[in-house]
Amino acid sequence: MTASVRDVAAAAQVSVGTVSNVLNRPEKVSPETASRVRQAIAQLGFIRNDVARQLRAGRSRAIGMVVLDLRNPFFTDVARGAQERAAEHGLSVFVTGSDERPERERSALELFEQQRIAGVLVTPIADDLPALRSMRDRGIPIVLVDRESRERAFPSVAVDDVEGGRIAAQHLLDGGRRQLAVVGGPALLRQVTDRREGARQAVQATPGATLEHIETVGLTVEEGRRAAGRIADRAPARRPDAIFAANDLVALGLLQGFVMTGEVRVPGDVALIGYDDIDFAAAAVVPLSSVRQPAELIGSTAVDLLLQASAGSRAHEQVLFHPELVVRASTGTEQA
Repeated sequence: MTASVRDVAAAAQVSVGTVSNVLNRPEKVSPETASRVRQAIAQLGFIRNDVARQLRAGRSRAIGMVVLDLRNPFFTDVARGAQERAAEHGLSVFVTGSDERPERERSALELFEQQRIAGVLVTPIADDLPALRSMRDRGIPIVLVDRESRERAFPSVAVDDVEGGRIAAQHLLDGGRRQLAVVGGPALLRQVTDRREGARQAVQATPGATLEHIETVGLTVEEGRRAAGRIADRAPARRPDAIFAANDLVALGLLQGFVMTGEVRVPGDVALIGYDDIDFAAAAVVPLSSVRQPAELIGSTAVDLLLQASAGSRAHEQVLFHPELVVRASTGTEQA
């Protein structure tokens, strides 16, 4: 039979309230009494019922996190940063992926609310955020991750994706390329539209340069390979001479597709740059230039913002990090 709080109190010859204080507010109990209670806990094998405690308190010690794609190492690193910071505060993080599907995002948010989660970190799919507003209005703190809250309706932490797109395209232009393409989608993702806008700004400021958008249904390696096949099927004169992929997974798929077809050489025929600078980027058969985001810092900062919101802060702080260009062989000029 599982030992109860009452059993511990009887064994330690203290009140149930004293046992509760040792478990939750040890500073209120004398060291001698606390030691006696802990000894009784160890002897009886008592395990606190956190589920019941959470139901009484109305809130768990867990944070829910919804990211776009758990297969993307960038989001794995973001989640790691969140988990490490949460652990410093005695919190755990439950992570799930929406797979860029609105219905899965909605189901995850509903489940977290049913579990009386302490707060939610979310990379939303679309700009329309009624579900998040409703959760916030019911007292659940929300922080947007890898997504700026332009209306300042929520605290948020992100990288300036417009700047990231601009520096990626500018790097390609500085290498003498003029027929640029942005590959990635779907277009409803803010990250895709912002990165494309940055590329557009750089191209617009460069005489003779052109930009096209080759949309994909997702930001995966498979979609990159499919896009590579479509590009390779074009006549050489109609192919772009430089590609900015919306993330590194798409870029790696493009690189694989070009290698498999044998029709397009990187960087000889097409300079290629990705976004996120995941670990696989440097290890690719042609090391991949990329735009680096501080993934773990994004995750830990998101938890900091959530804790501020939980403490009653009404300031919807917007943390915006600057991206960093990382140059490797795929764009033809590797950094020393």
